[in-house]
Amino acid sequence: MDGKDPSTDETLTNPDHSVTTPQRIGHFRILQRIGEGGMGVVYLAEQEEPIRRRVALKLIKLGMDTEQVIARFESERQALAMMNHPNIARVYDAGSTDQGRPYFVMEYIQGVPITDYCDNNRVRTRDRLELFLQVCDGIQHAHQKGIIHRDIKSSNVLVAFQDEKPVSKIIDFGVAKATAQRLTERTCFTEQGQLIGTPEFMSPEQAEMMGLDVDTRSDVYSLGVLLYRLLAGVLPFDFKELRQGGWARILKTIREAEPQKPSTRITTLGDASREVAKRHGVDLPTLRRQLRGDLDWIVMKAVEKDRTRRYPSASELAADILRHLTHHPVVAGPPSNWYRTRKLVRRHQAAVVAAALVIAAMLIGLGGTTIGLIRAKKAEQRASEEAETAKQVSDFLIGLFKVSDPREARGNTITAREILDRGADKIERELKGRPLVQARLMDTMGRVYRSLGLSQQAQPLLEKGLEIRRSLLGEDHLEVSASLGNLGNVLWDRGDYSHAKQYLERSLSIKEKALGPNDIQVASACHNLASVLWSKGDYAAAKPLLERALAIRERALGTRDPEVTNTMNSLGALYYTMGDYAKAQSYWERTLTVREEVLGPDHPYLAMTLTNLGILKRDRGDYVEARPLLERAVRIQEKSLGPNHPNLASGLNNLSDLLSAMKDFDAAKPLIQRAIKIEESNFGPDHPEVARFLQNLAEILRQTRNFTGARTAYARALMIREKTLGENHRDTAWSLQGIAHLDADEGRYAEAKRNYLKALQVEKQVLGPDHPDVAWTLCGLADLYIKQGRPVDAEGFYVQALANLEKNFGSDNPDVKKTQESLARTRKELSKQPDPVAR
Repeated sequence: MDGKDPSTDETLTNPDHSVTTPQRIGHFRILQRIGEGGMGVVYLAEQEEPIRRRVALKLIKLGMDTEQVIARFESERQALAMMNHPNIARVYDAGSTDQGRPYFVMEYIQGVPITDYCDNNRVRTRDRLELFLQVCDGIQHAHQKGIIHRDIKSSNVLVAFQDEKPVSKIIDFGVAKATAQRLTERTCFTEQGQLIGTPEFMSPEQAEMMGLDVDTRSDVYSLGVLLYRLLAGVLPFDFKELRQGGWARILKTIREAEPQKPSTRITTLGDASREVAKRHGVDLPTLRRQLRGDLDWIVMKAVEKDRTRRYPSASELAADILRHLTHHPVVAGPPSNWYRTRKLVRRHQAAVVAAALVIAAMLIGLGGTTIGLIRAKKAEQRASEEAETAKQVSDFLIGLFKVSDPREARGNTITAREILDRGADKIERELKGRPLVQARLMDTMGRVYRSLGLSQQAQPLLEKGLEIRRSLLGEDHLEVSASLGNLGNVLWDRGDYSHAKQYLERSLSIKEKALGPNDIQVASACHNLASVLWSKGDYAAAKPLLERALAIRERALGTRDPEVTNTMNSLGALYYTMGDYAKAQSYWERTLTVREEVLGPDHPYLAMTLTNLGILKRDRGDYVEARPLLERAVRIQEKSLGPNHPNLASGLNNLSDLLSAMKDFDAAKPLIQRAIKIEESNFGPDHPEVARFLQNLAEILRQTRNFTGARTAYARALMIREKTLGENHRDTAWSLQGIAHLDADEGRYAEAKRNYLKALQVEKQVLGPDHPDVAWTLCGLADLYIKQGRPVDAEGFYVQALANLEKNFGSDNPDVKKTQESLARTRKELSKQPDPVAR
């Protein structure tokens, strides 16, 4: 049933022209031959009365009219006649030709196999699951009628359009089996050793061919294979390769071999893996993320070799998929180590027995085996405990979010912050007897508080969760590492870089020891630690950590995964801080391209990259190009994060800084003042980010000649930075430079020189002599000497500054041109002065 719409008037023959297609069968006019199975031929026909419609007519093949085949044919006809379901092809009529060949007439489905439809139309994973749920519904209906299909496969599930919506239709019950009654009075049996079904989709019990009773769970297995193909783009096993080993190898593989999880399988396909992802309408890393976890577990439970561990029915399989789609915990889960061990023993019983005898002889006893069994039992117990913990966490969160139910809220609006606050209180009161559940929820809610910019509320929860996990799990457990990492991130947010570094270093050490050096979790730990080191000004230590994180993530996730772009964005920031603007721009432009495509136009991570590129263009003097980037970033942050988020404060600060450079101080000042208020409300008055914003406010006040206000802001920024960052930090030097500018403006030349020289010493030590910050300080010193009437001393500083700026920004930068003009004026002034030698 390929959906072709043939002409109704042409002469109709088989493809080999050997047998002419009949013109009529019963009261049906034959239009075209459209399909052929093992025992029947399918024609497109037209029913002329009592209603006119196109139908599919299945006629037993000429020469196939043996008693056994006729019995099978009539079984299919009866099976279809018993069912009435929108996802199963309907039977309209039945009869026999004048030659006695039986036929039946069914619904004509103008569709294509479900896998072809999904791949050709780039159907997304969620929509594939919706179509598959229809298949499960149809098969469940058949099972309720006492019918087992026994040949569920891609070509027997067609997708057609009804009311402009795709609908799955199950066809071909040619090898169906009745469980509750006989389908025909004719003798219909399956001989022992006869293969029923299609090998690629066949259950292990079908492949046994030893008379094992096949029940509805066999169809569940085939549904699992179909789901595997819909999600991974390929079947669990490569049957082209298996066929080279003959039928024995194929059947052995079906019965014994364990397939890879779909998320793993797609990574083994080479270049084809990206094509599979493309057919889902996403990139490969995104598809892997979609399949990992729930969908992997669901598929692997459906295709279990041991049918007692499969879903008991098609409806249970569908129910678990619905749980996944509605973000509820699924019944399926990874099998325990103990279960894997028992399966290994059962598959290789002889080898295991022999090995056990050898070990027993070597150890003169069974002690080693006993210890192994105890460990396996403990592993099973741990898995059971983990499952129970996950359930308790889920139940708690579901109960927590009931407060947003209108019946519970009683008409009041419930915010996410209120839900969190209630939950934090309930954790302490209601979960005292379940400490690991308590710790997990504290960790989870701490991370949510942090994502909302509420680090002050997150810290005590994370500290308590860490304390519980350490006491119950020991120092080297991965859950302890997770708590250390999350707490370290919050301390970084709050400007406590020294303690953040200690926690994140310990978290990384545990992960490396437990998971190896190249695990994706190790990459995250490297990235987070590098961020703290960058904030502390230790750029040399941060750079290899970020490069290592990027290498691990690209290898594991591809180049377009959000985690990869996070690291690229951070590397760009590091290179920007180190003064390598070309590399910074390269990383940020790559990040922007991927984030625009993958995250969409309103994601806060996109705003970060827009901000970074805007700052870079501002520094290069491209104010016209910088402004729309920074304004768009602020719009995204306000829309997605709300009016009091720290990231919005950062965006407002950067836009204010640009407007200051453009001398639009009236527009710049309220933006920076708002940013300071946001930051102080989130982190308190002594946070390093507050100091950064105060520095920019001080510069606006200085430029507008409000020297008193500027000095107050500069002094407070310097005090915060010396306290939190130390005297030898780039930001501390930046505060000294600002105060020196103000000293020079007010005629305090000695104080200005002292502060410039102190800033210059720190900058050269921390950043190197070629960093642009060094150039700004050199320009400040030169300007100071000009104000003192000492152009001879100023000239050398201008020359050094100009070489630095031209190297970093090129000759067209406004600051370069400004420095060139200052140097030219200085030399002109020098030319007017008498030559000291001539005197």
